[in-house]
Amino acid sequence: MEFSFSQEQLMFKEQVIRFARKEIVPRCQEHDLKGEFDFQSFRRMGEFGILGLHFPENLGGSGADVVTTVLAGEALGEAGVDGGLTLAYGAHTFLCADTIFAHGTEAQRKRYIPRLASGEWIGCMGLTEPAAGSDVASITTRAERRGSAYILNGSKMFITNGPIADVSVVYAKTEKDAKHSGLSTFIVEKGTPGFSTGKSLIKMGVRSSHTSELIFDQCEIPEENLIGQEGAGFLMALQTVEWDRSALLAPFIGGMTYVLGKCLKYAKERFQFGRPIGQFQAIKHKLADIKIFIEAARSLCYRIAWCKDRGRPLNHLEAAVAKLFIGDWSLGPANDAVVLHGGYGYCHEYEVERYFRDSRLAPIGGGTSEIQKRIIAKLL
Repeated sequence: MEFSFSQEQLMFKEQVIRFARKEIVPRCQEHDLKGEFDFQSFRRMGEFGILGLHFPENLGGSGADVVTTVLAGEALGEAGVDGGLTLAYGAHTFLCADTIFAHGTEAQRKRYIPRLASGEWIGCMGLTEPAAGSDVASITTRAERRGSAYILNGSKMFITNGPIADVSVVYAKTEKDAKHSGLSTFIVEKGTPGFSTGKSLIKMGVRSSHTSELIFDQCEIPEENLIGQEGAGFLMALQTVEWDRSALLAPFIGGMTYVLGKCLKYAKERFQFGRPIGQFQAIKHKLADIKIFIEAARSLCYRIAWCKDRGRPLNHLEAAVAKLFIGDWSLGPANDAVVLHGGYGYCHEYEVERYFRDSRLAPIGGGTSEIQKRIIAKLL
């Protein structure tokens, strides 16, 4: 196996870092503090080509491979972009747009992908419900066929981009008593009668991403908004795991690299007992632990991206291991970064405080750590 990037990929990563530092990072702290979504930065990401990077050129993308796409996400985090904006980007591009691209009809692709790739429209995915998170088969949102349309009833919860999305990819039961085989996938546009969203939730971290409930009350959508075939929804949801375990985690790993840089700088500049705190063994160990996490996490993340590029079916054991490791093991380094900064690490002015809050979502979102352990044990 060749563990290296091409010169073109490395140059592109540097371009993304420079772009993000100039166009996005200066506003990140403000938007996090206010809990506001940065529409300006999102649109600029679309103009730069990040939102549609892996889509073909005829649909507004660049035709990039998976590794390059993941590298762009890591670059955003490494530049210092906050976790809220990168989470919104992931939900938009990989959970919403890619589902339409991978499983939709040609008409669906032509209508939605160019607008999503450019950032003109914002997308989200509605799967989790108030009483159904890890147990996907127990969702209760129903889609009943009536003539040439489907009637949706039910609700979704904790939906990233929910209150600001123009397009929602929604999972609903088309067979009431069936479990996984009864799940189907639909495209629901903003403004559709019977479709509404709840208020944006106030969260501990990733505060600049808007998260809300999606509500369907006799929501009628045309049959051409069904993605794929009835009953194929669960397999579509499984395929998003490939992105969830690589592209969605990459900005988080890049963010830890950014935090390590902040820690190294502070360890050199902060003097106690007549010398820089970086000379003390306890601080050296914290810095080493952060670096160890970054290298291990990157290897797991890019292994999945590399396999996806080669068309190899995803090994769910590998995916679960990657998600569990990055989710659970990131909490220690994030905490170490705050501790290393002392009282300043507890203040919003220093980005390590924001990263600490953002990191707490990693063991929860996209499949809890407990579920990952269950998957690992079952496959073993």
